[in-house]
Amino acid sequence: MQIGIMTGHFPRPTLEETLDAVVSHGIHHVQFGLSSAGLDNMPDSIDLNLCDTIRKATEAKNVTIAALNGEFNMIHPDMAQRQDGLRRLEILASACGQLGTSIIATCTGTRSSESMWRSHPENDSPEAWQDLSAAMEQALRSVEKYDVTLAFEPEVNNVANTAKKSRRLIDEMQSPNLKIVMDGANIFHEGQLPRMAEILDEAFDLLGEHVAIAHAKDLDHDGDAGHLAAGQGLLDYERYWRLLEGLDFDVPVILHGLKEEQVDGCVAFLKGLPTSS
Repeated sequence: MQIGIMTGHFPRPTLEETLDAVVSHGIHHVQFGLSSAGLDNMPDSIDLNLCDTIRKATEAKNVTIAALNGEFNMIHPDMAQRQDGLRRLEILASACGQLGTSIIATCTGTRSSESMWRSHPENDSPEAWQDLSAAMEQALRSVEKYDVTLAFEPEVNNVANTAKKSRRLIDEMQSPNLKIVMDGANIFHEGQLPRMAEILDEAFDLLGEHVAIAHAKDLDHDGDAGHLAAGQGLLDYERYWRLLEGLDFDVPVILHGLKEEQVDGCVAFLKGLPTSS
């Protein structure tokens, strides 16, 4: 597995300084946010000259862009905001080739108008699922034009909030361009921590063949869990790591939910986990 990190954890005045900070920790894979290059993560437009600049800078530092940040609220109550997010997603997809990546990481959204990471009672409604299906079909048409993979994260506060719902979405969409961002800390609903082994195993049984990248953070309780640095909470990391190891490709594992001063400790923690080799 390749340990990576989100570039947003290293806010610096320039892209080069951000990349220098990444590699100073021995990390050479990133989930790249365009905010690290002076744009919004989902910008209104992208200058292709800037894409060339980003690609040259990452190549010069021997950094691989495992995925781009492309999260937006697919089922926002305001249809105009949904459509704007879908429009911006296609802009991101059109730039992926020049940036040197083929994966956009996203989420399935929530009925909350305050935050795409906040739960809402209507998330489990048939109407929310219908809206997600319609948005995802449009999103996939956009990314398929550019041979880009859209990887969504099963997340307790979003519509696809379980492994079963996430697999249902993949089965319904029937697109090879739809994949999963696996995050073991995001899939436990209230009261499920005592069933951690069962929940993790089910997630990989249902979704393992569809994983594109993985995330590494931790949690301090189930339900709407707080985010902790990897190894600082309750997640059974030995089991999670073993399940990731069992995937049929060398998955990039992206650190997030941590402070910059915790990076070295988290890298050491992940590297110290038992392996099957």
